[in-house]
Amino acid sequence: MSLSKKTTNRKLTMINESDQTIVSVVIPTRNRPKIVARGVITALTQTLQSIEVIVIIDGPDQETANVLSEIADVRLRVIELQKNVGPSGARNAGVKEAKGTWIAFLDDDDEWLPEKLERQLEVANNSHYDFPVVASRFISQTQKGEFICPRRLPNLSEPLSEYLFARNSFFKGEGCIQTSTIFVKKELVQKMPLEEKFYRHEDWEWLLRVSVMEGVGVEFVPEAMSIWHSDMGIERLSNINDWQYSLDWIRSTRNLVTPKAYSGFIVTITTPSASSVGDWKAFFPLLWEAIRWGKLRPIDILLYLTMWLFPQQLRQKVRSVFTRNFKT
Repeated sequence: MSLSKKTTNRKLTMINESDQTIVSVVIPTRNRPKIVARGVITALTQTLQSIEVIVIIDGPDQETANVLSEIADVRLRVIELQKNVGPSGARNAGVKEAKGTWIAFLDDDDEWLPEKLERQLEVANNSHYDFPVVASRFISQTQKGEFICPRRLPNLSEPLSEYLFARNSFFKGEGCIQTSTIFVKKELVQKMPLEEKFYRHEDWEWLLRVSVMEGVGVEFVPEAMSIWHSDMGIERLSNINDWQYSLDWIRSTRNLVTPKAYSGFIVTITTPSASSVGDWKAFFPLLWEAIRWGKLRPIDILLYLTMWLFPQQLRQKVRSVFTRNFKT
């Protein structure tokens, strides 16, 4: 493709002369008016202008509705649900209302950098997949500083479950896809809606299901395009410490992951939740779970022992030192 053609295409992605909605941004929220307003503004100030922003207020929440009503942009649509249906149900409701060809999910407590949608649309339009799932790196904001995640992108032949869960190093953030970076065709989400029975890990479950569908492939914008407020004192479902829920979840999705990924999930997701609350009675059952249904590697055993023997705060301090090269 010539430089002039690239430039022309870039301009077309930014402003659609037919005024047709290209991307529908879906943001589920409840009882966090100031936080969601911040995320909405970062969506409305994208370089890609031919968008709509759909905020799904997940149950009665007049304060959030009032705050959003103060944002004067015709591209913002606020839909108030009569009852709470959970994050997946709210996202599915937003997809049903969407007018765009593409869907971009944004969690209410996250932010986007200005070129996020433009860059993802460019990758999607150039993809050889019929249904590309376009993600990006993101900035993880923590109390220890800012870090770029994931540290590596998937290998061509790497199963998605192993990319997400089978860690090859001692530090988290190696391989991941964060919800606020997901950019997909509306048609794909209509064919395969998010599973509404899950209140956590629902994004992983959806990614694993669609990744095995014909014509679906994962693509990445290699730069950070989103800001994830991972542990800044914000209450979020992903921070709930419930190791039994995570164990039940991976058991229910065992057919979607490889044995190597199954062990990786037990070691790096379930085990830290159990160890952080000192639930030592889970030590041997979780280890047996990883051995029985998974494929335990030497690094998994070392990680497992590390999760139990070293406090989370100490692990975080060590991580901040060894991953400083990935800071923004």
